[in-house]
Amino acid sequence: MKIASFNINGIKARIEALSAWLADARPDVALLQEIKSVDDGFPREHFEDMGYRVETHGQKSFNGVAILSRLPLEDVVRGLPGDAEDDQARWIEATVMGERHAVRLCGLYLPNGNPAPGPKYDYKLAWMSRMETRARALLAEEMPVLMAGDYNVIPQPEDAAKPEAWTEDALFLPQSRAAFRRIANLGFTEAFRARTQGPGHYTFWDYQAGAWQRNNGIRIDHFLLSPACADMMTDCQIDRAVRAGDKPSDHVPIWVELAA
Repeated sequence: MKIASFNINGIKARIEALSAWLADARPDVALLQEIKSVDDGFPREHFEDMGYRVETHGQKSFNGVAILSRLPLEDVVRGLPGDAEDDQARWIEATVMGERHAVRLCGLYLPNGNPAPGPKYDYKLAWMSRMETRARALLAEEMPVLMAGDYNVIPQPEDAAKPEAWTEDALFLPQSRAAFRRIANLGFTEAFRARTQGPGHYTFWDYQAGAWQRNNGIRIDHFLLSPACADMMTDCQIDRAVRAGDKPSDHVPIWVELAA
């Protein structure tokens, strides 16, 4: 089972690039972030014609997450528990049915948090605290679980081409990194780092200042796998070449392969 995560930075702007990647990479499941569309505005039929079931949790012009799946989905849940007043579309869950195992999928678009300090950073940290609570509950259910998406967190200095440029940014502040570690340390495996070590591996390059051409990137898109899910992992890769395509997102896909 191949499960991918891709911040597409607008479904309408990126439909051709996304469709080309889906046709080439053929993931069984794609967790999408920043669809920037209400549910009714998502081009559902287009992706259904490509063989995907479509589940969305959308919001006008901002945020929004979705699941595209070639495999059966059950128990779809929209929204991160813990704050009934939070109306930002940043979390979607579903159970995907593989040939041998069911896996609980959580697709997420974690708040950016800038400028920090400030209310946006407070929201980011509060959201991560809610995510930690949800992660604990998911682990207690003892089924394979993965949480994947745009975490807007640079975990380590080696995850940025120029870490010194990010020291005051919400993505790299010590509190952000500590919150990420607290979640991971509940018992999750950070999939990419379990397979690949060292610097130079990025999932995001800004559109400005020739960041892509200079390889001035950061790694902020991650998979966290529960122990049962990590036991099934056979590979995890970043589809870096997608960034060089026509009208690309500023992110690229990252995917895991599970023996499920």
